Amino acid sequence: MRIIKLLCFFIVFQVSAQQGGMWIPSLLEGMNESEMQSLGSQLSAKDIYDVNNSSLKDAIGHFNGGCTSEVISDRGLVLTNHHCGFSQIQSHSSLENDYLKDGFWAMSLEEELPNEGLFIEFIVSIHDVTDTVLNGVTDSMTEKEKQSLITKNSNAAMETWPKEAWQDVKTKSFYKGNQYFLFVTERFEDIRLVGAPPSSIGKFGSDTDNWVFPRHTGDFSMFRIYANKDNKPAKYSKDNVPYKPKHFLPVSLDGVEEGDFTMVFGFPGRTNEYLPAVAIEHITSEFNPTNIAIREAALKVIDAKMKESDAVRIKYASKQARIANAWKKWIGENLGIEKSNAVAKRREFEETFKRALKEEGLEDKYGHILPKFDKLYKDFAQSNIKRRNFIEVFIVTNELMHMIFRSYQVEQALLSNPEVLDRAKASLKGRLEGIHKNFDIEVDKGVHLNVMPLYGKTANASIYETSAFVNLDSALQLLEGDAQTIIKNLNADSAYAYAKPIIDEFYSSIDPEFQEKNEVINALQTEYMTALMKALPDERYFPDANSTLRVTYGQVRGYSPRDAVYYNPVTYLDGVIEKYVPGDYEFDVPQKLRDLHNSKDYGNYADKNGKVPVCFLGTNHTTGGNSGSPAIDAQGNLVGLNFDRVWEGTMSDMNYDPEICRNIMVDLRYVLFIVDKYAGATHLIDEMKLVHPKQ
Repeated sequence: MRIIKLLCFFIVFQVSAQQGGMWIPSLLEGMNESEMQSLGSQLSAKDIYDVNNSSLKDAIGHFNGGCTSEVISDRGLVLTNHHCGFSQIQSHSSLENDYLKDGFWAMSLEEELPNEGLFIEFIVSIHDVTDTVLNGVTDSMTEKEKQSLITKNSNAAMETWPKEAWQDVKTKSFYKGNQYFLFVTERFEDIRLVGAPPSSIGKFGSDTDNWVFPRHTGDFSMFRIYANKDNKPAKYSKDNVPYKPKHFLPVSLDGVEEGDFTMVFGFPGRTNEYLPAVAIEHITSEFNPTNIAIREAALKVIDAKMKESDAVRIKYASKQARIANAWKKWIGENLGIEKSNAVAKRREFEETFKRALKEEGLEDKYGHILPKFDKLYKDFAQSNIKRRNFIEVFIVTNELMHMIFRSYQVEQALLSNPEVLDRAKASLKGRLEGIHKNFDIEVDKGVHLNVMPLYGKTANASIYETSAFVNLDSALQLLEGDAQTIIKNLNADSAYAYAKPIIDEFYSSIDPEFQEKNEVINALQTEYMTALMKALPDERYFPDANSTLRVTYGQVRGYSPRDAVYYNPVTYLDGVIEKYVPGDYEFDVPQKLRDLHNSKDYGNYADKNGKVPVCFLGTNHTTGGNSGSPAIDAQGNLVGLNFDRVWEGTMSDMNYDPEICRNIMVDLRYVLFIVDKYAGATHLIDEMKLVHPKQ
């Protein structure tokens, strides 16, 4: 395997200059720095990433491994999305203290609420370890041999890398395994809830507006990082104190206007920008539709039950949001791929690639790649669909099946090694307790009846009447005794007996077949990435997202989603009132917010036209994981909070199109307005550094 040295001279297929890309922050010097400045940035590469001095990257935290957050005060105050903190807000909510409905604001440090298991992780430094990780790897090795050596080399690098006692290290693959970076990190685990608006603000528009512009959602929540007396990471303790960060983001009161530079800094989760046309076609025409159908069937039950009962609404709020988010995203992704003619354009690019192989004398070495992709995906499609459908039914949507699935894993562990009994029991007990905290038997039964036929199996409602798993106490009783007794108890349960053959099939044939075929496709994708960079060396390629820290830059821009329609880049509080539907679970507006609008009591948070901005659009290339990422202005100040993309642009995970791909951000002036004027939490405003960079 040839090791390809990559600096920062890359971009994706159809992306025009100054558009798209998720760039490694330690590699911004040169072309990226110049591009940013051509777009209006006044920041240097070292302002963004510097190992030896405080820089913007020190304010950017990975929020619980799935979102992004940023520090906005010298006392560890953190901002992220409402939907990122949703499960924490839900966990503190009850019928007596309904923080989902009413919001929550700690008026002192003593009122801030701890959150077990929640963490925020910062990047200390980034290092290229490609030579070390790929040392000894050759083309003659099998894929298993390659991966075994890569894992061995990677583990050795992490074990010997110098770090402080409270720090950790991890390595990540880039460019489909052509490059590797090591990250030194610091993880803080005492994170307390400080504030959250009611869902009627933080989730305004709910499913109807999700992924759709114009948006009017105040999608933010606030937390605080606590550290020990030495300002180091520590588990929760009443003796911990607010964290003093290396850097925090000042907040701009001047906002944005069309054409302004924006930089989104965060932890994008996963993209696949270099897929062949056949893969995009499979995902949008075969893979997505089946999973959309399963989630739609589940949501039909959950949504109806949530509207009928506040207790169910609180229990299922976070779960419903997770299910609905991807469901609507996949629909938009399919629409965007079709609208942008992405498959045909990718095939055109592949013709360019094939011509380049001939011109560079590489056809003999790499000419097999595209025909092989066609053959592999034809064989892979059904395995991929069946495996994901199983995950949707047994892990994502149906809680009883999820409990059985986890119990099955415990049985298999005990059969192979009874010595893991205590650990396995503790793990399953925690799972069952977590599921039952937000479990409603009638809701789950309805979901089961709706989704199971879509997996090709007959649903069985009677198991909800007889299974021990539908009640936490009786479920935990199944785990009493030695390994043999537990296995016997599990197999005697009606729901377990129903689901076990289906899970057996998954582990014995569906998953192994998927893994075998997927391994070959991944290996070919790595070879394709290598071939692209050899055949078309003047193109610019950015590495796909992999939950590592990235910079994406662009400008505030509107867009035209269809003929004769143009969306301005900024929405206002006026639009919230225009959408107001009294009592509606998606479009209700709190009385106090309506009063503030009527009286025009906007404080310092209105724009020059006297209106309160709510959301704005940018050309930043974002994906899942960028939720909560700061939108940073030309001077390094916080102007927005990334939380969404436009519906037609969700295809940007596979095909970024600068004409229609836009990210959506909450304007920080709306955040400040809600915190100050709506919540009266002026102590939080006083804690921030408010600036006027345009004055």
